[in-house]
Amino acid sequence: MMTEKYLKEITYNVIGAAIEIHKSLGPGLLESVYHECMKHELSLRKIYFLTEISMPVRYKEIEVATNLRCDLFVENCLAVEIKAFKTIEPIFEAQIITYMKLLEAPQGLIINFNCVNIFSDGQKTYINDFYRFLED
Repeated sequence: MMTEKYLKEITYNVIGAAIEIHKSLGPGLLESVYHECMKHELSLRKIYFLTEISMPVRYKEIEVATNLRCDLFVENCLAVEIKAFKTIEPIFEAQIITYMKLLEAPQGLIINFNCVNIFSDGQKTYINDFYRFLED
């Protein structure tokens, strides 16, 4: 059963994987490089994830053809977007919130590798209160 404690552990481990990559490679690479490294690091840590999953958008009775793809969907509960930008822009926040809604994910995470320190200024966590669980 999904608990808040379980979700915190997953988030902690994903951020730890990003820190490991950032310590080794530093900032300045393309997002696609960090994405590949995250896939490898999560695999090494035996963390289950799906990558580049396509998300359908349903509007009333139709399914709208889109090309929305979430970078990582970890343990079927954490949507992760990987960035390599100067700052986390509002459009990125809107993107992760939308992905959380479409995936029915209780939590989302933006990891920005173009920073000095992943832990302090390279990641931001988002909570989807609609799918919030209260059990510990």
